[in-house]
Amino acid sequence: MSFNLKGFFRNQYIVEDKLNEFDKNKWIYLTDEEKEEFSDELFNLIDLAYKGLGGHPNYKSPQDVMGDERDANYIVIDLDDDPELDAITVSKNKPAGEKLVGMGHDGSSPAKSAAVNIAALMLKKPGHFIEVSGKIKDILQAKGVDFVTDEKTIRQVLRGKEISLNDDGSYEREIGGQTFTKMLMGKPKV
Repeated sequence: MSFNLKGFFRNQYIVEDKLNEFDKNKWIYLTDEEKEEFSDELFNLIDLAYKGLGGHPNYKSPQDVMGDERDANYIVIDLDDDPELDAITVSKNKPAGEKLVGMGHDGSSPAKSAAVNIAALMLKKPGHFIEVSGKIKDILQAKGVDFVTDEKTIRQVLRGKEISLNDDGSYEREIGGQTFTKMLMGKPKV
């Protein structure tokens, strides 16, 4: 499935009294009010996606959606007949561009594919990047997302972060009190 960003996002509701009815099959940026209203559902999508990895380091409860992660950009999609959200990507605006910091899904194959496909599409655009490891790194690589292995670029993008570079362009860094081996992917601005 391919995605075209132009016309793919809906920024505001056209009919204000239908806050619980999302456009089907369109990625939607959530407002702060929507983030708060759907914080339980947003957290559940993220939590399910990261459960096998021990959880997302920045999302331990629904309160995190409106706590430290309040300034994040949440885009969601509803893919099926039920009214619940099915997939989510989370990004933050950084000096090097828009950093994807999380994904989530309802466990269904279409929702998993949608989250990964929109992430890959975004990461191929200038000014978007992600730090990854494990299976998602391999999936994004298979979808044609570039690795960033230049030490100078990595250090510029992660300015202020303590990192220890490895020979293959990966690096070690502490996130949420745990040390992770990560790779930078995408097209950050430097």
